[in-house]
This record gives sequence, structure tokens and C-alpha cells, in this order.
Amino acid sequence: MKDIEFEIKNNEFVKLLLESIGDGIFVLDTHGMIIAWNPAMEKITGYSADEIKGQPCKILNFNQCFDKDCPTDMKDCGILTYGKVEPTECLLSHKEGHALCVTKNARVIKNKQNKIIGIVEAVTDLTELKNARLKMEEATRRLGELNRLGGIIAKSQVMQNVFTFIKASAASDATILVQGESGTGKELVAGAIHSIGERRDKPLITINCSALSESLLESELFGHVKGAFTGASQDRIGRFEQADGGTIFLDEIGEITPYIQVKLLRVLQQKEIERVGESRKRKIDIRIITATNKDLKSRVDAGHFREDLYYRLKVFPIYLPPLRNRKEDIPLLVNHFIKTNNKKSTIKVKGIAKTALKAFMDYVWPGNIRELANAIEHAFVLCSGRQIDLSDLPIEIRESDIIFQPVEQENAFDNKKPSQQLFPLTREKLIELLHDSEWNKAEVARRVKLSRASIWKYMRKWDIPLQP
Repeated sequence: MKDIEFEIKNNEFVKLLLESIGDGIFVLDTHGMIIAWNPAMEKITGYSADEIKGQPCKILNFNQCFDKDCPTDMKDCGILTYGKVEPTECLLSHKEGHALCVTKNARVIKNKQNKIIGIVEAVTDLTELKNARLKMEEATRRLGELNRLGGIIAKSQVMQNVFTFIKASAASDATILVQGESGTGKELVAGAIHSIGERRDKPLITINCSALSESLLESELFGHVKGAFTGASQDRIGRFEQADGGTIFLDEIGEITPYIQVKLLRVLQQKEIERVGESRKRKIDIRIITATNKDLKSRVDAGHFREDLYYRLKVFPIYLPPLRNRKEDIPLLVNHFIKTNNKKSTIKVKGIAKTALKAFMDYVWPGNIRELANAIEHAFVLCSGRQIDLSDLPIEIRESDIIFQPVEQENAFDNKKPSQQLFPLTREKLIELLHDSEWNKAEVARRVKLSRASIWKYMRKWDIPLQP
């Protein structure tokens, strides 16, 4: 067997080849003794080339060698009979005693006289792949539990695609950008990702970026020290620090000012924050999930949103379709919201009439799932029988065939032209209607033939307070 050892030791090309291959490669003589061992095998098994050479193949204790354990005697090994081992998933024993999941294949080496002079075997470590597979299976199991608890309700193909993205993103720490219209359930997606991810035992902190002014949002996110500004009577920890080790969900990220954009970019780049009023840098370990109902790319093009921050946020984008594009989920959602309202109401509703369900299916749902939930709650107020009838639904749903549907929200993800409302609505007219309706937004919505989601949007747009 000296000829093959001689070739391996003295052929520079062969030596370079063995050293450069990423998979583990080792060579045996016909007695089953190891005569060559590349660096990848050292990394996989823990055995150095010096301590493994001259040892029998049995030292690796493969558990699959022609459908049986690695034989003690080379004469009992099928490789000399069959000439090769096709790629097989099996276990080998690491130097420290634990088992490793690998694939291995082998071929005999013959000389010019067609005589077997050795065996070459290749080993690929499957440990990382197996761990990733286990993480995916665990994420799938937890997502199934979440669905059964009513977190995300869907069976449509477009939402099954979303579920796939959720499971994939949960196994990493990549920054997520959830995009979709108002009311599509972006916060639920953030919660699902956190609940099935590695950080599930740590906090999930949520903040709506459009609900606070720039200075309040800065203090809320980063915290402040005593005396940083008027009213700062003591040190206060920010949401980033509260989320340390866990996840922070920044909703309506498209609304943040250029100043906050710069500060958020530093957090993403350096993984550290400074409280307002101090220069001390504090390291944080968080996962960031953001959401928007805006077209951030258009805002970048218009100069309203930093391009570098945009690409930092959309490392892994998830798009949530509007309800009108997943109508096969409506019956499932209706049943869910009926069960939810039954738990908190003295009225016990068994189901929904076919005419009412048809009205739901025909409606365009500008307020998406949030509007659907409100419609069921509205029906519970009016429902006097054992099921929800057409007459129990809000007027914009039951008379959708004669009322123009006001899909007037800024829909960043749908190129359809918005419909026109029945008459112009001004700030003064809306305030007048609110006063006349004793600040009942649902009543105002019915009077102007708009959805409640639209009334809330106009109030926010025109800085009208939620209460008088």
C-alpha cells in the first residue's frame, strides 16, 4: 500500500486538493487504516491528522455502513465488494464522544492493473442544516398553536405565503418590514414572529410612531436622564432598553421625522443607544420589526425618508394583502369574531344568515379586518335573533350596491383609482357632524356614507381630538 501513500505525500496537487475541499475527505488503505485526513475532517471530528493516521476506520463508528454498523474487520465491509457507497445520511462519533449527523459516500481507488489499492471517503456535516430544520419545525408547531389561539386566521393561498415568510423570518434575527393597508393585521404578524422565534421568552415592546410628537417619541424610544428637559424629574428607561434581549415593534414607521430616522439608523448600525440628555452609549440586543401602510420607496424618492434607513429596515419584507384580495378568509374571520363577541356578550349568536354573509363577500372592506371586526360588533348590538341578519349590518355594507365605497385611504399597495364619496367633507363639516352625533364616530360614518376607519383617518389628518 506504499504506492498510494507515496502519491498522497509527494503529489503537491493532491495535497492542495485535499486541503482546499470544504467537505471532509479521508483515505484508507485496504486494511481499513486511515492514511490521509484533510483539514475539514479535523474540524468535523475533532481528531487531528497526526492522531488519526494509522487508526482503523472503526474509530469513527459510522452507524450506517451498508445498512449496518461500521464493521470491526475490513473484510466485513461491503466497500471492497460493491466498490462504492452512495451518499447516505448517518451518524459518526466525534472525538469528544457526541454523535454528529453527516452524509458520507465512498469509492474504491484502483491502480492501472484494476487492483484496489485504497478507499476514499467524503463526509458532509449536517449539524447546521439539522438545527435549522428543527428550528423550522418548532416554528411551524408554535405557529399552529398561535392560530388555534386565534392570533392569525386565514386559509387563503396568499396568507399561506405570509405564514411561510413568518416561519422563515422567525428562525433569524433579520430586521422585518411588514407592509400593508391599515387594519390588515400588521401587529399580529409582529406578534407571531416574536412568539415562535428564539426571543419568545423576552419582551415584545410595541410603539406607534405616529401617535407622538418628535420630542416625545425620542424620549419614549431612547429614554432620558433627570433634567434633560422641562418636566424630566427623574431618569427614565426607553422602549429600546425595555426590549433588550427581545423584540421591538415600531408601527407606522413611515411617519417618523428625519431626526428620528438618523437616530434609528444608528441603532441599527451600532446596536447602541444614548438616552436624551446624556452622552453615555448603552449596548442593546434587540430584534427590530417595523410596519407601515405607506409606500416607503415613494417617500424615499420624494426625499421624505432616508434611503439608507429604508434598505436597513427592509432586509426581510413581508406584505400583508388587503381583505378584498383574500375574501375566502371572510367566513373564517366572521366565525372567529362571532365567537369572540359571544364570550363578552349576553347575546349568544349561532351564526350568520346567507344574505348577510353575501353582503360581507360583496363589500370591498376599505378598513380591512379591523372594519370586519367592528361590523360584527355592530351586528351584535342590533341582533335580536339567533343569527346575524342583513339588517343587523352597518349601512355601508348592506347597501354597498347603491353607495359609493370610499376607498380613499392612501393605498400604497393597490394601483386602483379610489372611488368618490357622495359629497365633499371638510374639517368644519366633520366637527359639526361630530357635535350633532355626540362624538359617535359610527353615527357620523353612517351619515356621510363612509366607513368608521375613514372618519378616524380624517380626524387624525385634520388634528381633530377623539373626544370633545
